[in-house]
Amino acid sequence: MTLDRTLAALADPHRRRVIDLLRHQPRAAGELAREIGLAPPAMSRHLRTLRQSGLVEESHPEFDARVRVYALKAQPMIELLRWLEETERLWSAQLTAFRDHLVKDQPAPTSSPPKEEPEP
Repeated sequence: MTLDRTLAALADPHRRRVIDLLRHQPRAAGELAREIGLAPPAMSRHLRTLRQSGLVEESHPEFDARVRVYALKAQPMIELLRWLEETERLWSAQLTAFRDHLVKDQPAPTSSPPKEEPEP
């Protein structure tokens, strides 16, 4: 399932940081590694996971095929957002029903007679 791959990829703080950086603009793999403070092999493993999950796509500039530039892909995040919205609707409905159940079972409040002011 796509959502499972998305959530698994986002479970790592380094990969979430990559996503945060790519929100602003596409970046080269080396630039991402320097920005996050990871060795290139470690960054490569994280980028492979993000690519396999569908969160990012890789391209090569015409001037140098050795350079890999990464950019975000919107679809996995859109699917995650839809799932979160649906889950929120479900929980809101469940919590509203629970509140209504609790209110229904409470005794009606008794009204106390108004206090009389002492005469001067």
